[in-house]
Amino acid sequence: MKKDELAKVEAYLRKTFGTKSLSVRARPKKDDSAEVYIGDDFVAVLFREEEDGEVSYQFQMAILEMDLEEA
Repeated sequence: MKKDELAKVEAYLRKTFGTKSLSVRARPKKDDSAEVYIGDDFVAVLFREEEDGEVSYQFQMAILEMDLEEA
């Protein structure tokens, strides 16, 4: 994913989740996905998909059972 694309998705996610501490970072050696962080905490992987000339983004976040116990 290109820098301008990462910035657009980051702005959208910041607005959607209501936090300025969210960042979208390029993944080393991968150009079809990025990592999503809140502060220094990794929270998700963002995949770029293109089909029939249309681009979409898949936000994939794992929630571990132990994370729920801390809530």
